[in-house]
Amino acid sequence: MVLLKERDIERHLVREVKKLGGEIRKVKWIGRRNAPDRRVMLPGFCFWCEVKRPGEWATPAQAREHTVIRRTGETVYVLNTIESINKLLGAHRAKIAALVKGILDGKA
Repeated sequence: MVLLKERDIERHLVREVKKLGGEIRKVKWIGRRNAPDRRVMLPGFCFWCEVKRPGEWATPAQAREHTVIRRTGETVYVLNTIESINKLLGAHRAKIAALVKGILDGKA
């Protein structure tokens, strides 16, 4: 059995976002603790992401900060497995592909 680390999950997220033509940024929050560490930007779909290793979840302080961010209408996900990343991005893959095609065809 292979034990995945947080960096393995994070690398997979970066690779999959780039495959979809998206951008991803590692974020440092000045004067703010417990905020999400990644911003994912895909055509028509942007969100904040807290990456954890398998079996781990957001700490109570991180969960409170995520709630503050969600109140502004932003989306925050805690991703801790390869499968969770694939499921999240897979759910949006067709929509993203259609948007990119529309942009390339000059229809968006």
